[in-house]
Amino acid sequence: MERALRVARAVTFVYFVLNGTLLGMWVVQIPAVEERVGISHAALGGFLVLLGAGAFLGMQLGGRLSDRLGTRTVVPLAGVLCSATLVLPGLAREPWVLGAALLVFGFGNGTLDVSMNAHAVQVEKAYGRPVMSAFHATFSVGGVLAALVGAAAVDVGWGTAATLSAAACAGVVVALVSARGLLPAEGAAEAPGTGTEAGENPGGGTGGRAVPARIWFLAVLALLVMLCEGAANDWSVLHLKTVLGASESTAAFAYGTFAATMTVGRLLADRVSARFGTVAVLRYGAALACAGITLVALSPWIWAALVGWGLFGLGLSGCVPQLFSAAGHTDPAAAGTNVSRVAGLGYIGMLAGPAVIGWMTHVMALNHTFLLPALFCATAAAAAGVLRTPAPGGDPSGALADRPDTLETTS
Repeated sequence: MERALRVARAVTFVYFVLNGTLLGMWVVQIPAVEERVGISHAALGGFLVLLGAGAFLGMQLGGRLSDRLGTRTVVPLAGVLCSATLVLPGLAREPWVLGAALLVFGFGNGTLDVSMNAHAVQVEKAYGRPVMSAFHATFSVGGVLAALVGAAAVDVGWGTAATLSAAACAGVVVALVSARGLLPAEGAAEAPGTGTEAGENPGGGTGGRAVPARIWFLAVLALLVMLCEGAANDWSVLHLKTVLGASESTAAFAYGTFAATMTVGRLLADRVSARFGTVAVLRYGAALACAGITLVALSPWIWAALVGWGLFGLGLSGCVPQLFSAAGHTDPAAAGTNVSRVAGLGYIGMLAGPAVIGWMTHVMALNHTFLLPALFCATAAAAAGVLRTPAPGGDPSGALADRPDTLETTS
């Protein structure tokens, strides 16, 4: 069993890398697709909303299917779907075709995203200690891999369709080969026979029961935290360039610093969580992010702004994995559905963040708009105790927050 658990953890890493790579392959090809289809930057922004809408729908369906069929069935199928649909944007030559392609690709991406997170919760429960943050770190590794592969494809003269087709084929193979290492379903197999004991309605499934208020609280916190992350993704470079007058090459370090510290933080967050508890990771991480983005908002110096963006990424790094983990552990029989709710609302925040900051620039300076993410981070820090709330039917400590054998109980 111990060997099977190690294998399951390893293949979960593989699926996170796969998801990050597939999404990254699309991002790398955006300029070429935009030029071939003949659309403006503004029009592209609208099409990216379709990508997000498809992802949100995929998350909702993927979560429910994970609970009904088990992640061992859904994760590889979602991996195949996400891989196969990657090629569609590369084949588009008309705007409406690109829109439809991004909607379908987003659906596949969202389905894979939520199902692999649901399986990660299952692995974490079996380990009895935090392991979620490292999975999210490897998603970022997939983005780096996509950038390297995309650059190599350009060097050898591959076109967009050929590059995405090759990535799609490789993704299908990886998704299918890795499937054997996934853990078997636990809650899905028990649900039909246990009925109300598992918290389900008499007809089976999770659709007939009330959603715990705790899940919506976690979802709102995910929206706030991921809105902050989205704001950094789209506005960090522009901040250094337009507000502080940095050169383009120097300004690029703003996002690079943020992304690097976020990746490092996620690689370390599981150990920190195991030592101090998930409540501490969210509370002090969000507080550190608040301090970092406040420094960015108020500092007139480039070097200080770079430090601020680094602290912002480091602080945010462990927050989202703790929220996803807490959602999955609240009720094992509805882990996928609950993760989909938290991830879905969080994804809306990720998409809304850049737009909200952009709207605020009409009434105030760009750097002052970052005080809103600072407020959201402070809110998340103040509400971190929700991770400690006992959850009947799930992990009694609330997402492994206070396990005496692995975690400090005084957080």
